[in-house]
Parts: sequence; C-alpha cells; structure tokens
Amino acid sequence: MAFSLSFVYIFNIVITIIMSHFGQFHARTSLNVLSFGAKPNGVVDSAKAFSDAWSTACGVEDSVVINVPRGRYLVGGQVRFEGESCKSREIILRIDGTLIGPQDYKLLGKEENWFSFSGVHNVTVLGGSFDAKGSSLWSCKANGYNCPEGATTMRFMDSYNVRIKGVVSLNSQLFHIAINRCRNIKIEDVQIIAPADSPNTDGIHIQLSTNIEVRNASIKTGDDCISIGPGTKNLNVDGITCGPGHGISIGSLAKDIKEEGVENVTVKKAVFVRTDNGLRIKSWPRHSNGFVERVRFLGAIMVNVSYPILIDQNYCPGDSSCPSQESGIKINDVIYSGIMGTSATKVAIKMDCSERFPCTKIRMQAINLTYYGDTAKTSCTNVSGKQLGLVLPNGCF
Repeated sequence: MAFSLSFVYIFNIVITIIMSHFGQFHARTSLNVLSFGAKPNGVVDSAKAFSDAWSTACGVEDSVVINVPRGRYLVGGQVRFEGESCKSREIILRIDGTLIGPQDYKLLGKEENWFSFSGVHNVTVLGGSFDAKGSSLWSCKANGYNCPEGATTMRFMDSYNVRIKGVVSLNSQLFHIAINRCRNIKIEDVQIIAPADSPNTDGIHIQLSTNIEVRNASIKTGDDCISIGPGTKNLNVDGITCGPGHGISIGSLAKDIKEEGVENVTVKKAVFVRTDNGLRIKSWPRHSNGFVERVRFLGAIMVNVSYPILIDQNYCPGDSSCPSQESGIKINDVIYSGIMGTSATKVAIKMDCSERFPCTKIRMQAINLTYYGDTAKTSCTNVSGKQLGLVLPNGCF
C-alpha cells in the first residue's frame, strides 16, 4: 500500500513538472497592431503603432506574437525595433498585410533603413509584403539629380537567433534585406522583386556575420541577388532562383586595407536566368589583408548568363579612378561542381586573379557550359588547381 501511494505521489509530481514545462513552452501573449492605432487603409501613417506594439511586446516576460492583419499599412518613416532591453522570451512578428512606403521618396530616402532590428534575439518575421515604392528614387538617380541614398528595407544588426520566413520585398529603395554583425540567422521562402535597372538593390546582403542560412528564395533585382561581404563565415545558400540581377557575389572585397575574410561558404542548387554574372568572386585591385577560403559552388543551372563562373580581382565598376595595385585578397580552396547551362558570352569561365596572390586550390568538376550551341571558352590568369571529370569548356589547368 505504501509503495502504491509513493508511486502515485511521484507520478503526480512528474506529470505536474511536465505540464508546467509544456504550458510555459506554449504560453504566448498575442498583440494586434490595430490596438495600437495602426490603420489598414494605406492612408494613415502606422509607423508609431508598430513601434508601440514592439515596445509592449518587449515588456512581456513571455513569448509574444505581434499580429498585423490583412490590409495595407502606410509606414512613412523608419521603424526601429530595439532588442537590448527586451524581456520577452520570443517575439513573432506575424504579417498578413502589406506594408507600403510613402509616395514622397525623400521621406524614406533620408533614412538608412526602413525597418531596423538592432540587438534582437529569438525573433521571427513571418510573412507579409514590404513595398518601399523605390521607383521614384531610382528615377531621380537616373536623371542625375541631387537624391538621397535611400533606405534598406529590412536590416538586422548585432542580432542572433532570427528567422525571416515567407516575406515578400518589393521595390526597395536600396538593399532589400541586410544582415550585419549577426549570428544564427535563417532566411527562407522569401521573394524579392525589383526591376533589372533598379540601382544598388541587392537582394540579400550579408557581412560580419556567422552561421547564416538562406533557403528557397526567388530574387529578381537590379544588383547582386546575394552579396557576401567581409567577415562572413559559415554561410549556407540552398535553392535560390536569381534573375534578373548580377548573380551571387562574394564581394566586392578589398574596399579597405584591413578587412576580415570570407570562409566556409556553400551555395547549392542555384538557378540563374539571364543574369549579368552567375557565381562571382570580386575584389578591388587594392592591397588588403582579406581572404576567401573554403567556398563550394555546387549544382548550379545557368540560363543565358553572362560570365557563369567569374573571379574578378580587378573589379572597378565604371573604370574611373580605379586603384592601380594588385589585389591583396588571397583566394584559396574553391570548388565548382555540377554547373551546367548556357552562357551569353563566349567566355563562360573567367578567372582574373591577382599576380601578387594567385588563386590557389581551385577545383572544377562536372562543368558543362555552352555558348549558343557552340563551345564556350575559358580565360584564366594567375590561377592554379585541378580539373576532375568532364569540364566544358576546358578548365584553367
């Protein structure tokens, strides 16, 4: 009898602990931006409502969902989501509506960012469309007027454990999504859309960050679909469709003499459609202590792409006031494997490496690129490595 009572007592304690933990894990406070004054009519500026909802969420010692119902929400200026003083265990920003920028590009263009997340952790941005209405600013720049630089649509700084899922970014004034000084970031199932002639509208820019994943993204823009800057480490890119755009680029590097390196980058199953470049590494012809090491480009399809494979260590867009030095960026241990399709230029593989620091341990295998049904060509300078299996056009080695 005593044994039975003891067993029941212990069993009840265990169940209580499990249920308590389960309840804590699933406990979640729900907030609605409409309660903070947001208006889904696309007319009333809802920027303050978003800021107030975030501030309230940060004061809750629990998991919080900030709901943005269907509708069009005018957000007329920068919204800052600060995380350093947040008490919440987790914040989910669930967006079912569309956030639109102001018609007057100057209101947003004078800001560095539209939505900035600084020092946040355990944050998810789920769904929603961000339409920055950047076309009027691009037109201003095209006409040579005195225009502001423009705002990045969504920037994460000094943050960790962040997930961006199902977001649509339209017509950003500048970069669409930027990741700076972050770790453990997942970007998945996003769509990025801007015209081919929209200036400096990089789809996803990453720098000074580690343990980043980008999966299942469709990126159509006027600059690099993904740009990978100095200090990027442990980056996985998987299942990207790019075009129009400038391709997936490591760099540009060697902007500064002292610069962190790029290492452990893997790009898998990318599709490039009529892009200016495919898989590119670029650095300015300037002395620098930076480097690129352990990069894997695996399983890419090229459709009428100019320069499907490109290393350019004499990068200088516009060819004005170019540095006259040899690039100090050391490029080592890069694998190109399973890359096929068509090139829009006769030279499908171009490797213009630094004379001072030649590219080393470049390996190519299972490459099949053609130029309008004919054999494409390879151009290589200051590069060494290996060729394994079928490589068409003939590799550099």
